[in-house]
Amino acid sequence: MTAPYLSESSLIVNGEVVLKGVPSNVVVLPIADSSSSAFIGASSNLPSSRHVFSIGFLQEFRFVCLFRHKIWWMIPRFGSLGSEIPIETQFLLLEVIQKSVLYGNDGHFGPFYVLILPVLQGQFRATLQGDSDNKLEFCVESGDDDVQSTEAMESVFVNSGANPFNLIEESIMILERHKGTFTHIKHKKNPTHLDWFGWCTWDAFYKDVNPLGIKEGLESFVEGGCSPKFMIIDDGWQDTFNEFQKEGEPFVEGSQFASRLVDIKESARFMRSGEDMCCRDLHSLIKFVKGKYSLKYVYAWHALTGYWGGLEPSSEKVKAYDPKICYPIQSPGNLRNLRDIAMDSLENYGIGMMEPEKIFQFYNDLHNYLARSGIDGIKVDVQNVIETLGTGYGGRVSLTKKYQEALENSVSGNFKENNLICCMNHNSDSIYSSKTSATARASEDFMPWKPDFHTLHITSVAFNSLLLGEIFVPDWDMFQSNHYTAEYHAAARALGGCAVYVSDKPGMHNFNLLKKLVLPDGSILRAQFAGRPTLDCLFSDTVMDGKSLLKIWNLNKLSGIVGVFNCQGAGTWPLIKEQDNDDKKHRSSSEPRVLSCSVSPQDINALQEVADESWNGDCVVYNFNKGSVTRLSNRETIQVSLDTLQYEIFTVSPIRALNEALLFAPLGLIDMYNSGGATESLSSYTASDTSTSCVVRVAARGCGRFGAYSNKKPSSCSVDGKKHEFEHNSNNKLLIVDLQAGSRIRDIDIFY
Repeated sequence: MTAPYLSESSLIVNGEVVLKGVPSNVVVLPIADSSSSAFIGASSNLPSSRHVFSIGFLQEFRFVCLFRHKIWWMIPRFGSLGSEIPIETQFLLLEVIQKSVLYGNDGHFGPFYVLILPVLQGQFRATLQGDSDNKLEFCVESGDDDVQSTEAMESVFVNSGANPFNLIEESIMILERHKGTFTHIKHKKNPTHLDWFGWCTWDAFYKDVNPLGIKEGLESFVEGGCSPKFMIIDDGWQDTFNEFQKEGEPFVEGSQFASRLVDIKESARFMRSGEDMCCRDLHSLIKFVKGKYSLKYVYAWHALTGYWGGLEPSSEKVKAYDPKICYPIQSPGNLRNLRDIAMDSLENYGIGMMEPEKIFQFYNDLHNYLARSGIDGIKVDVQNVIETLGTGYGGRVSLTKKYQEALENSVSGNFKENNLICCMNHNSDSIYSSKTSATARASEDFMPWKPDFHTLHITSVAFNSLLLGEIFVPDWDMFQSNHYTAEYHAAARALGGCAVYVSDKPGMHNFNLLKKLVLPDGSILRAQFAGRPTLDCLFSDTVMDGKSLLKIWNLNKLSGIVGVFNCQGAGTWPLIKEQDNDDKKHRSSSEPRVLSCSVSPQDINALQEVADESWNGDCVVYNFNKGSVTRLSNRETIQVSLDTLQYEIFTVSPIRALNEALLFAPLGLIDMYNSGGATESLSSYTASDTSTSCVVRVAARGCGRFGAYSNKKPSSCSVDGKKHEFEHNSNNKLLIVDLQAGSRIRDIDIFY
């Protein structure tokens, strides 16, 4: 790939014209340590805190973009014209059909991919947008009228490559080195909760969370034999005051977001003794639940500004942080997209904003108190609100960096591990200011009461992970195990490479489902990376085109995994223009429909990295719901048909030729959604006993039916050195060893 350059008012990327009619005020600046990338910049004659620069007519390419449809969250959008790129776009991936290079064996011309990322430069952040004439524009803004500039020379990054997943990773790595404002996920320390099953109090209690309810919830998990090992005490535990909700007066919708924090300590609800608990405060509660229910980690929720409405200026207990009422100012981009009731309310009621020089002091005091109370980490919400408060403080980017740095430093100083979950932070200000934060929510909330949202939720997380997954471990949010969509959500989280936690109400659980996710010790089989869409559905609207199924891929240590989800027929993307609704590609999504697609080993990017050196491309595929085993070459496929809100999971294991006669492929715990996550390692050797030609040793974690493909029937089997029974199906060659209860790693020796 060659670096982008300008020629005759066109932007040329890898020999192809991507933009035509590039204005004379636009420049392309190469990046010193990259041969394929560059920055696009532009200048103006007049200084301003907000510029919109046209960079030319975007040629007709299939694209996927990620844009903020509301201030807190991104969703994907698909198209092929510049006019279809929404305002507040933060990620744009183009598929370019190259006219000079043959692709494959059938003689057609193949694609390469162009990634365009609006980024931060100094005190400004950039976004992309299209206009009605198919021009591509970028907007730079500081969020403070006093912070102005006439140019933005390194605000838009462009790179190209033959593999879109490698391209995105490489690009984020380049930006990490060049910008120095954030860190790639590979260079961060993961929070400790990620590998354990969890429970969040939000949908169980909402703001009425209390010690007795927490006890009842944990007790009901114990009774079902599937106990969480981490817990999030969500919104509702803090001491707040709302001057706009008067007792006896009618409730005003939106006024709930005006509540402000009056103390860093817990509310009165947590300072009363619960029944049989002897809990007099947060500290005694945490000590009690950790001791009785063997919780490893407890996190507490708070907003980035303390609470939704910030700090209460009249409270003596928070006066040390000098809070003052400030009124948020949203950017024009946000105002042109979906309005949010929380943000609209805060504009009306104001936010008690602490003095910027006191930010670290506040976090340090709060987190020190929580840590001394036994809290192990925090979930920090409402983060993007800071972008609206930059006036007088150097602008949105500068203020976000102050908050982010103070937050990360406080977490580092007060908690033993990097235990921080970021939430409602889908603006580039936060994304590209994250140096140690390693986990972030990847979509809007799981909403059990909204039947038209579940397919959007799954699709949004998968596509948002294209960007977020390079900087954070994406958090798929909680779900409820007894919800009618529970299996759908559970399957997605099993291959998402994310934490797995639920928000079940006490006594309302589906333990059969949970035990497909959780081992007896409370650990989970987490895949290695962020679950992302497969290449063949990257540019397809898997929610509204009426024909495409969503496929998500991931890798385990010795195998890959593909999940297939029918996200059509149950929901509609917000902000689809009215004139688009008559177009076939945006047909009504109100009726369920059965759709089909093919699944192939090629769906899994870099599958060869978990195969051995002699791999010829042949795989064994295990179909989770059907329990079937199929042997495929790398290019062969399996067909799958699904109705709306149905799913299927395929474990794909490269076949290993262990000797001239023996072919073997571990599948893992085949009754778990992510079966391959149980396989830790595989080795083989020739036994000294002449009666045994080969021994295969598999290190496996967990209990239940461990499956593997073996073209030959073993002569015997042992587990941890003790002889063990096994089954071998002579038709599909499925070998099963039933591992007894336990979650530790065990050595399975298979003798031939």
